[in-house]
Amino acid sequence: MSTIRIATTADAPALAELAAATFELACPPDTTVAAIEEFLRDVLGERNFRAYLADPGRILLVADVDDTLLGYTMMNFGGPTDPDVSAAIAIRPTIEVSKCYVRAGSHGGGLAAALMAATLEVARERGAEGAWLGVNQLNARAIRFYEKQGFTRVGSKTFLLGGVLENDYVLERRL
Repeated sequence: MSTIRIATTADAPALAELAAATFELACPPDTTVAAIEEFLRDVLGERNFRAYLADPGRILLVADVDDTLLGYTMMNFGGPTDPDVSAAIAIRPTIEVSKCYVRAGSHGGGLAAALMAATLEVARERGAEGAWLGVNQLNARAIRFYEKQGFTRVGSKTFLLGGVLENDYVLERRL
């Protein structure tokens, strides 16, 4: 049985390890190893997670089973800063579900859905009326998952990964 809880600074090393185990799952198939390693180092390293956990504008939730993290989400509060996202989002106040990752061995068992439900509940409790996220247009599995969670496509944006401009869909749902 997993426990879904708000992450603490003590979780930073385990979050970095989990990010290293899961980030590649969300990348387009032609993403280079170097690009993935760069993103893990510059965005999803332990020091980054320490900063995210200290930021009052973010909340991270983890799915913990016997002291092993199997999944995590990160919410960013406040309005979107990307002009394409800002133009696409209709529900305010909103939160961004910036990260939603579950270890491959836990896919299909309901853990991701439980983690997303807990994430959206925390967002509601903090006053959000909507949630949005970006997902790579080639990540069909993630798109299907988000649609099952009530998200719908409202726009698109770009995402820089390893010097390559990737295309993301912007998805939104009412809380």
